[in-house]
Amino acid sequence: MTRYRNPTPTVDIAIVDDSERIVVVQRGREPFRGRWVLPGGFVEYGETVEQAAVREALEETGLEVDLRAILGVYSDPRRDPRGHTITTVFVARPVGGELRGGDDASAARWAPLSQLRRSELAFDHGLIVRDLLVWIRHGGTFWSTKRRD
Repeated sequence: MTRYRNPTPTVDIAIVDDSERIVVVQRGREPFRGRWVLPGGFVEYGETVEQAAVREALEETGLEVDLRAILGVYSDPRRDPRGHTITTVFVARPVGGELRGGDDASAARWAPLSQLRRSELAFDHGLIVRDLLVWIRHGGTFWSTKRRD
């Protein structure tokens, strides 16, 4: 029998508002307990990455979000000390709810993108925020990720 070792799919969500603030959450568990990250998590069996992003945003931040764009896919095998993950990063806008830390996030807050120290972010989220800033400065478009039939 052939056994495959495949990377695990995850999602991360850059929730931004019109004031160029971004939501960050403080990790409540290892790895990186106490460090700040973008909300996100593992894709569950049977759900799409879009469904996972909406679910994870709500679970970790209390915010309902509208996914507006895919910023990119990040797949460095060293990005997560638990094992090889591949994340799809979405840019989203809040459309409801109240910001609070939940699930495995012990806290949540809005941070001005221009003042956020990327070095304070765990995993490769500093790189993701850098890419988000470049994307915004170059006129990143909030196109829809919804399927069109």
